[in-house]
Formats: sequence, C-alpha cells, structure tokens
Amino acid sequence: MATNKIQLNKFFPVFLTFIIMGFVDIVGVSTGYVQKDFGLSDSMAQFIPSMVFIWFFVFSIPVGVLQDKIGKKKMMNLGIIITILGLLIPFIYYSFAVILIAFVFMGIGNTIVQVAASPLLQEVTPKEKLSSFLSLSQFMKAITSLTGPIIATYMAITYDKWILVFAVYAIISLVNVLWLSATKIDESIKSETPATFASCMKLLTNKFVLAMVIAIFLIVGADVGMNSNIQGFLMKLHGLTLENASYGISVYFTALMISRFVGAILLQFLKPVFFLVTTTVLALVGTLMIMLSATEMMAYIGIFIVGLGAGNLFPLIFSIAINKMPSRSNEISGLLIMAIVGGAVIPPIMGFVSSSFGIMGSLIVLVACFAYMLIIPFTAKSKV
Repeated sequence: MATNKIQLNKFFPVFLTFIIMGFVDIVGVSTGYVQKDFGLSDSMAQFIPSMVFIWFFVFSIPVGVLQDKIGKKKMMNLGIIITILGLLIPFIYYSFAVILIAFVFMGIGNTIVQVAASPLLQEVTPKEKLSSFLSLSQFMKAITSLTGPIIATYMAITYDKWILVFAVYAIISLVNVLWLSATKIDESIKSETPATFASCMKLLTNKFVLAMVIAIFLIVGADVGMNSNIQGFLMKLHGLTLENASYGISVYFTALMISRFVGAILLQFLKPVFFLVTTTVLALVGTLMIMLSATEMMAYIGIFIVGLGAGNLFPLIFSIAINKMPSRSNEISGLLIMAIVGGAVIPPIMGFVSSSFGIMGSLIVLVACFAYMLIIPFTAKSKV
C-alpha cells in the first residue's frame, strides 16, 4: 500500500518530475522560431509538434509494461535522461532536421515521464491525498508551460539564441535525475501478475478501465480543442480581430492554473468523484455560456468558467483509475497516457463539424466530450 503520511524528502524529487513534464510544451513557441529561422511553410513547421505527440500513442503501453518489470523510479530516470539528450542535441548542430530529432527524443522522454509520474507519486503520498497532489502537480506543469515561451523570448531578445531555453531545462532535468537517483523509494505497490502487452490490452475489456481511457481521450481532446479554437469562437461569434481574440487563450490558461491550485486544496477535503461531477457541470455551464453569449464579455466569462471546470478533470480521472486498481497502476497509466492521442483527434473533428454545420457545431462537440464525464461516477462504483 502507499504510504500513510507524506515524506517530504521523497515527495519533492518525485514532484519535480511534473515540472519536467511541462518542458515538452515548449514545442509551441519553438515551432514559430524554427519556422522563422529556416523559412518553413506552415505544413512543414507542423512536423515539429507531430514529432512530440505521436510517441504517446506508440510507446505508452510498452513503457507501462517495462515499468512493471524494472520499477517506476528507474523508468522515470530513463525518461528524464532521454529528455536531457533531446534538449542538448540542438547545441551540437542547429538545423531543421536536428530540431526534429531533438523533439523525437523529447517526445519519447516525455511519454516515459508521464507514464511513470502518477504511479511513482502514488508511492510517496497517502491514497486519500493522491487526487489533491495530482491536481497540484498539474498546476506546476501549467506554470512550466506558461513560463517556457517567456524564457525562450527572453533568450531570443537578450542573447539572440532562443534555444538557450533548452539549456535551462537541461540543467533542471539533470538536478532532478540526480536527486531522484539519490532518493530511496520503496515501491510497495506491485502488480499481482507480471504485466505484458496482452495483459495491458486485456484491461480494455474491463468496463471501468475502458470508460476511464475514453474519458482521458475525450478530456484531452476537449482541452486541446478548446485551446486551439478560442480565437475562432470569439472571431466568429463576436467579430473580434485575431489579436484581440488571442486574449481569450490567456483567459483560459489563467483559469486552468487557478482551477488546479484551488483543486489541490479542495481535494484535501472533498471526494474525487463528487469533485469530478461538480467541475464537469462547471465546464458544461461555461461552454453553454459561450454558445449563448450575447456579448464578448459574456464569452470571456464562459471561457474562464470552462477553464475552471476542465482544469482538474485529467488528474481526477487519473487518480480515480489508479486508486481503484492500484496493483495494475503501471498498465493503467500506460493506457491512460496512450489516450492523450485524443488531443490529435478531437480538434480535427471539431474543425470538420464547424466547416459543415458552423461554429455552434464545434461547441456541441465540446459539450458531448464534457457530458461523457458524468457517467464516470457510475462506472467508479462498479466492481472490477
């Protein structure tokens, strides 16, 4: 069983890995700089984020299986080391091809880090506090995601070398891997039987596990779809310019950060399933406010409310899943991280629906994604 009390000397090196998890989000601002540096077309530039995202689908389950054999801490260290290699590669030679290779390493490393992070956190926190600390960890990841572009821009303006942000990340990663390696963590939560690819896939026949995998697929898809369509919502519904509509993205990310910080506090006292239902309803209310908004201010308020509601859904689903079946946490973590590929599927669906039926159609897709979360309380009560 997981520990009954928090041991800070073990908690902090594990918690720091969630900050490293946010490093991969630098791919957003990096794409713009690389496109400018090498005169790339829009389609060529989009190969860069693809080099990151695809590995969640390819490696999540194999990593979960291997993690079951070698242990969570060793798997995490491997993920951080691969991330460091990716961060250092552009300093050897700076070219478009080399940047693609660098982000391949970062994408694979980040996949490993994400698969290992939650089960490893489970080993150093009390079971009843896991949801709270997962929300807090996502809050820290969000801060990393927001500060990355600021650091890159500062490096570009001050030193005319935006890739120096990679050096900052590499130093933090090196400190983390050394700290974690020196920390003794007793991995007491073991699988009942050795995990295999077949056993991992067989878990999808379990209705509870399948429901949670679909939930992660939809919530990540909704999050990416919301983020990438905010400008379009405001421009088409209220006639804002692209520049003014871009403020909506900042409103959304600010709400996500507030949501995760407040969620970490509230989950010290509230049951995860109850909180899941409450925040889902909040996300649905916000989406409906955007759809029915008579003014741009009402739309901004709706965007903020969606962020408040959606901010904790990912860590809540994750904690409910691995707390329900702690002995299968490695396999479940692999399946859930694989489901992050929903972020590559839902937004194109929203785009197709928007082109065919108008902007309201894409908002209805978001409503459907959020509404699905309301079935989780029923599946969480089922026997496994």
